[in-house]
Amino acid sequence: MTDERLAHLSELERKVLWLATWTIHNANHLRNNEDGLKIGGHQASSASLATIMTALYFSALRPQDRVAVKPHASPIFHAIQYLLGHQSKEKLADFRAYRGAQSYPSRTKDVDDVDFSTGSVGLGVAQTLFASLVQDYVKAHGWAKDWPEGRMVALIGDAEMDEGNIFEALLEGWKQGLRNCWWIIDYNRQSLDAVIREGLFSRFEALFSAFGWEVVTLKYGSLLEEAFREQGGEALRRWIDTCPNQLYSALTFQGGAAWRKRLLDDIGDQGPVTALIERRSDEALARLMTNLAGHDLPSLITAFEAAKAHDKPVVFIAYTIKGFGLPLAGHKDNHSGLMTPAQMEDFRKAMNIRPGHEWDKFEGLGVDARKLQAFLDAVPFNARGARRLTAPRVPVPAELPAPKQAEMSTQQGFGLVLNELARSDTALAERIVTTSPDVTVSTNLGPWVNRRGLFAREAMADTFRQERIPSTFNWEFSPKGQHMELGIAEMNLFIMLSALGLSHSLFGERLLPIGTLYDPFIARGLDALNYACYQDARFLLTATPSGITLAPEGGAHQSIATPLIGMAQDGLAAFEPAFVDELSVIMRFAFDYMQRSGEAADEDGSAARSWLRDETGGSVYLRLSTRPLAQPQRTMSADLARDIIDGAYWLREPGPNSEIVVAYAGAIAPEAIAAVGLMAEDRRDVGLLAVTSADRLNAGWTAASRARERGLVHARSHVERLFAKLPPHCGIVTVLDGHPATLAWLGAVGGHRTRSLGVEHFGQTGSLADLYRHYGIDTQSIVAAAETLAPGRPIRHLRALG
Repeated sequence: MTDERLAHLSELERKVLWLATWTIHNANHLRNNEDGLKIGGHQASSASLATIMTALYFSALRPQDRVAVKPHASPIFHAIQYLLGHQSKEKLADFRAYRGAQSYPSRTKDVDDVDFSTGSVGLGVAQTLFASLVQDYVKAHGWAKDWPEGRMVALIGDAEMDEGNIFEALLEGWKQGLRNCWWIIDYNRQSLDAVIREGLFSRFEALFSAFGWEVVTLKYGSLLEEAFREQGGEALRRWIDTCPNQLYSALTFQGGAAWRKRLLDDIGDQGPVTALIERRSDEALARLMTNLAGHDLPSLITAFEAAKAHDKPVVFIAYTIKGFGLPLAGHKDNHSGLMTPAQMEDFRKAMNIRPGHEWDKFEGLGVDARKLQAFLDAVPFNARGARRLTAPRVPVPAELPAPKQAEMSTQQGFGLVLNELARSDTALAERIVTTSPDVTVSTNLGPWVNRRGLFAREAMADTFRQERIPSTFNWEFSPKGQHMELGIAEMNLFIMLSALGLSHSLFGERLLPIGTLYDPFIARGLDALNYACYQDARFLLTATPSGITLAPEGGAHQSIATPLIGMAQDGLAAFEPAFVDELSVIMRFAFDYMQRSGEAADEDGSAARSWLRDETGGSVYLRLSTRPLAQPQRTMSADLARDIIDGAYWLREPGPNSEIVVAYAGAIAPEAIAAVGLMAEDRRDVGLLAVTSADRLNAGWTAASRARERGLVHARSHVERLFAKLPPHCGIVTVLDGHPATLAWLGAVGGHRTRSLGVEHFGQTGSLADLYRHYGIDTQSIVAAAETLAPGRPIRHLRALG
């Protein structure tokens, strides 16, 4: 590395640190300290990463490399993007304000070049591992030929390594033969509340080595390495190596005089080492003792360049000081600490920044601005400008095959639809990739995998097949396989779906990911699911079996709250079909919806028709059941298909004098159908509403309501049109095998009295009939609720409920 290049990097590091610190200070003091605690966390953590991120973005990285930035380093990230021309001064100045730069980097909210959104700690770290696996999948299939392989890089806080999902991901990476992944641990030895345990670095070294990673420990900077070569240097090294973390942090905060006293007290008068210390002023001694490798550009650049020689995963343990370069450096309370205006003024003077020139790109630097701009223009990482790629849409046929069987479950139908796709030679089938956490067979992906194979970078034969042992499934791995088998960890499933669902943007190749799991265990990976949706990753999540309908399995395996999760999760359109022809329509919609990007409204005008934001697209969640149901014999018309997608349709349309409507969702359909039949003789014009998506039905209604409040008086949602002819005295009974609140809001649409049936408490083992009766969602319970809502002569088929 030339002296000129190092000088440029050193000046840019100074500028990055200034811009980040000023951004935080500006956000805090100009907006009345509304959220000082978290901004304070930004101030200390950002400073510890300024050098590492300067070495990465201005030297080591290439356009194909992707980076997940740890949460509190966002001011550093935004400052770097500002210098590279991808962030505006206005948004930087409005850090943490409305429409300003986000407090944590976001793919969907920020305008600068964010690769991976920052979510809960640990998620961005694991995301880089799974993105690397997705890159291998794309390359093994012969795609992305014009986009070179890149490294997936995560910047991690040492305390962040406490997160369990990181260790789950490490194990999966080992299984899958992880490559091209760098994790850089900001080893500042401080967490939010305290100083971390002694010797943690040795645990990191052992752990990563066990999983096949190369471990690069970056402890001493070039100043310290030079000092160690002086007479007495080895004694100084021994003292540092045995110094407790808390003491090192405290001395860093106290400064040069404290360093001198402690060193001389501990080491004593030993001639050479005493002379080494005494040759340096207090300021020089403090600079020497805080010259850890994580703050030393030559050490970092040398390590990064050396790691490029191979594609093994690498973890860098980079020793740093939290708050480095700031008055609060090293103090254990600095997570919530902020520089005072007086300290900020001193910092401004030290940085040679003139008042009123705080945002100037090259203010206060010792290198000619034209030379620095030329250096920035030549930065390899920025060679292609913004790096958000695009991919063409995959054609989706007008219809998907709907299996023709008299009785099926939706889970079975899902497997059969995929099996038919697997038989085809279409672009859609080619771009589907499935994944599952050790429940591939039991979620009906088996036929797909038999035809399309499992993915691995190196072929592995199915030993049972080689030994001619009969088996239903062909478990062969190859680089052309289209199923990625995961261990039984739902967090890994959702982060894998997030990585697969961003392939079009990260690698320029569109994939259509399908992930399957048991519906009750969505909650185990909910944080990662939310993270995937926040990144706008696109995937089809199929969760089965669901609800209390999974009767023999008991309460721990019966999902009650998942319909509410589907309704509440942004970026995820949730469906719960009862019949397989509905499922076929929804899956066809899902493959199209996953690819929409919001360039324009839908050609059929559905945005105005349903008041759903369908033109923007998103991910899809299917809540399926293992309960076989008699399938309706009907022709799927365009109107019926549209209603299924919009969320509901009349299975039995109510008459003009309707006294009662039953609205159901999912596997409870037979009970709802039977109840309507039993009460039809004693209640007038009974209606039966099949709800295929409570999520979309509710979203359309609330959106249309907001539109009317804004003056669009003719706005009407799908559910409002469905209920338009219901008389005011009509009652509504809602029922599903999940939480009753899922459909309870239907009464508010037109002001109708409503009784909502469902399951609010943990289930238990039993037969389907026993459990439905116990929780009040069987046919008789539906009829009893209807009689209460619509009083009149007794319904003759109603028996007394036990």
